[in-house]
Amino acid sequence: MKKIALLFTLLFVSMSYAQDKQIWAKSFLNKKAPEIVVEKWLTDQPETEGKFILIDFWATWCGPCKKAIPELNVFHEKFKDQLVVIGISDETQEKVEKMKSPKMDYFSAIDTEERLERIYEVKGIPHCVIINPEGIVVWEGWPHLPGFELTEEVIKDLIK
Repeated sequence: MKKIALLFTLLFVSMSYAQDKQIWAKSFLNKKAPEIVVEKWLTDQPETEGKFILIDFWATWCGPCKKAIPELNVFHEKFKDQLVVIGISDETQEKVEKMKSPKMDYFSAIDTEERLERIYEVKGIPHCVIINPEGIVVWEGWPHLPGFELTEEVIKDLIK
């Protein structure tokens, strides 16, 4: 899985512009989001009731994933009253906790069984989904996809 994700990530990074939004996962856009299932929370379990939820599938070995962490930290802080940011890795607790930089300020969990990752059929990371308070996926994709980046403006528009 990691080799496939890395291959897709490298292929993707080599593209300068995207004609259509592409994702490397099953699309759940405008559909009911699967229940969030994790093996273990590495932080406190977040209170998600009545909030938007941003789930980031990531790994410590993934350069684009690590590049997204500081931006996700900003989203976590700036929208903390309306948005819960959760990073989910399929790596071990030891491996995730060994990574010291960049530091995650948002909620973090592991699931070495990849249950949620399999449901979303994630083939490339980072892969993010945003779920509205009604449980519907309202945004999905790679957060740095040219022309479809996940930005503060995108989140503001979704929260409105």
